[in-house]
Amino acid sequence: MTDEPLDIGVLGYRFMGKAHANAFARLPMFFADAPDLNRAVLVGRDEAALADAADELGFARTATDWESVVDEVDVFYNLGPNHVHAEPSIAALEAGTPVFCEKPLAPGLDDAAAMAEAAADADVPAGIAFNYRFIPAIQYAKNLIEAGELGELRHFRGRYLQDWLVDPEAPWSWRNDEELAGSGALGDLGAHTVDLARFLVGDVAAVSGHLRTFVDERPVDGEDETRPVTVDDAYSAQVAFEDGTMGTLEASRFANGRKNDHTIEIEGSKGSLKFSLERLNELEVLREDSRGYETVLVTDESDPYIDHWWPPGHVIGWEHTFVHENYEFLSAVAEGGDYEPSFADGLAVQRVLDAVERSDDERAWIEV
Repeated sequence: MTDEPLDIGVLGYRFMGKAHANAFARLPMFFADAPDLNRAVLVGRDEAALADAADELGFARTATDWESVVDEVDVFYNLGPNHVHAEPSIAALEAGTPVFCEKPLAPGLDDAAAMAEAAADADVPAGIAFNYRFIPAIQYAKNLIEAGELGELRHFRGRYLQDWLVDPEAPWSWRNDEELAGSGALGDLGAHTVDLARFLVGDVAAVSGHLRTFVDERPVDGEDETRPVTVDDAYSAQVAFEDGTMGTLEASRFANGRKNDHTIEIEGSKGSLKFSLERLNELEVLREDSRGYETVLVTDESDPYIDHWWPPGHVIGWEHTFVHENYEFLSAVAEGGDYEPSFADGLAVQRVLDAVERSDDERAWIEV
């Protein structure tokens, strides 16, 4: 491991920028063996807003041109909108700079494939932000499955429900535009579910998908005009996994009353499990010969990552998942090791998202 602090460059300073900056600040407090970091440079377009964000998030300087940054820092974080994932990330990798990119990997399959190819050619880590892998309860579930506690897997159900677009007067944003986002609930929410499906069960062989847009245009904030919505508001899909497991996937940004409900259910020949992001410290487990589910509070010192935090029973939150994933990614950078989920994982998820869209267009099962 290098003894020199890693200079971090970050493109993007809003929601995800804050989440990762918070993780950078927490790492040395709770993970004593994490590499030292310098929040070196924050990249954006609006100079005034960028300066304020740099002060708030603890960055030493700002830049409005990512091209001047990617070969000067030790690690490049691409937390911008989906349509700016490919070019800066590829440039950084070609310069030999490790990259951490938000999900989905790209708006479409071609860009995702180009990013994965650049990562394969670069001898540095390239990670994608599937932070839900790093929830202790999900890691606990993974261990149960690998230990054979559930037996032969039969069913996987994954749904991700939010309600922030229920109001038809909610303003238009880049997330409503196909050219900028690629897809709507499918890529924004479904990417997380597909990654957990692959992480817990395995690769997807084929899908049958359905997409729906409920509101076709939205008002532009502060202007007397509307813009079209060119992405899905909700999707559902049937899934055939390569190992024979049956699956169903669903996501919506129109699920009234649901704020951030990401739910995973898996049934096997010996047992089952259930998880909800809104109760992320708990895992419901049905074991062989049990009469019903038990709720396991995954906060013991022996549980993944928990020894870094509080005494047993003192729960952690959503923001801690970013600390865990940054610990793993930055440790891989410092030690010259591998990191998962990688750009290859991001491409595998993108292939499933693309197949769901094609299935909806063709009204047919699509092989992934």
